[in-house]
Amino acid sequence: MAAKLKTGDKVVVTTGRDKGVQGEIVSVDPKSRRAVVSGANLAIRHVKQTPTSQGGRQTKEMPIDLSNLMLLDPDKGGPTRVGFRFEDGKKVRFAKKSGAKIDV
Repeated sequence: MAAKLKTGDKVVVTTGRDKGVQGEIVSVDPKSRRAVVSGANLAIRHVKQTPTSQGGRQTKEMPIDLSNLMLLDPDKGGPTRVGFRFEDGKKVRFAKKSGAKIDV
């Protein structure tokens, strides 16, 4: 199946504790269908001190299921679904809400 969301895409969280939070995808794991979004699904981790780094409580971005994310429309700014079409012999992604190309 083709990847509808990729690293670097601007997305909005649609469900859960962080509903409505907008951020950029930092990394995607297609096998587990999860992605890490900057500023969303933050968890506090207790880190032990090492000779090179300070220990304590640190916030970490945790993965979110891809079904809970929607792409931000490049033209209208709201959440939109993603479609595929062929232009000049290449497969490109487009926003279903406005019809704008995502891969420019």
